[in-house]
Amino acid sequence: MATDDTRRGTAATSANTRGRGLKGVLHRLTASEQELESEELREETERAGCECVEDVHRGQLVSVTGRLRTVVYTPRTNLPTLEADLYDGTDVVTLVFLGRRHIPGVEPGRALTARGRVALRDGRKVIYNPHYELEAAR
Repeated sequence: MATDDTRRGTAATSANTRGRGLKGVLHRLTASEQELESEELREETERAGCECVEDVHRGQLVSVTGRLRTVVYTPRTNLPTLEADLYDGTDVVTLVFLGRRHIPGVEPGRALTARGRVALRDGRKVIYNPHYELEAAR
């Protein structure tokens, strides 16, 4: 049988949970789609145990996860290149696949985890020829 103290603690916990729930609902109603997407992607990054793109630096070996925003084939004179911008809710890193014109499954909107060494190109974060895993399509 629960004591009065236990019941009061449960009631307080329940009220706190309701308060956070209401606050969360209000936030979801007033936030833009972009803000909600960013929060969802940051949570996925935490769950996956990956680094946030905004926190990675040149030369660092990283594992990042997020959603592909753009995928572009860039014909070069001597080496074709497929470039994909991966957004994790904090920043963008460009994945550069040298010598590739197309990779099945690598398309805008697809969730992906990439591993590699960060470089800088024109002030932007880049990972050349990353190891990658496609997440299940939703």
